[in-house]
Amino acid sequence: MPKLVDPAVSFHESWVEAKGEWPDGHQDGSGIRPGDRFETTEDFEAWIKRLTLPADPAMLFSGVQVTANRFWIVENETYLGAIELRHVLTPLMLDAVGHIGYNIRPAARRRGIATWALKSILPHASSIGLTRVLLTCDEQNLPSARTIEKNGGVLEDVRSTELGVKRRYWIELGRDIYTVAP
Repeated sequence: MPKLVDPAVSFHESWVEAKGEWPDGHQDGSGIRPGDRFETTEDFEAWIKRLTLPADPAMLFSGVQVTANRFWIVENETYLGAIELRHVLTPLMLDAVGHIGYNIRPAARRRGIATWALKSILPHASSIGLTRVLLTCDEQNLPSARTIEKNGGVLEDVRSTELGVKRRYWIELGRDIYTVAP
């Protein structure tokens, strides 16, 4: 059974293995920024310290510090992906990014893990005072669109943004959605 955990050095080997599954290394919701290093345990530990800061300096958008909570999706001792909850939205984030970003490593996809993780993060969003959350995905990313819709996401629009064409969904918090099993 998967679970959400705080980023931890104990997942270094599994995380590096997962990172190798992405051709370009980009993982939505992971907190990876240009210049981050992960090869050694010391590099990885320094990166995790930045990820877990209450105000990660890398989360400065258009001069606005964006507080975020990051969780890793793990099963046993295996890293499966990450999910990030952003507390506020800048204009760019409102247009193209949203409150929540997530990724599932390619080897763990098609098991319902993204659907489970999104459902699991929604109570956290409610606990910080959000009444609804915005999620976006690339227009052609139909698996992500289905994940959002399964969690109650209502399509607001599809628009061109500076990050490409995005589907924009809102999820109202505090309402019941179906039970998700991974």
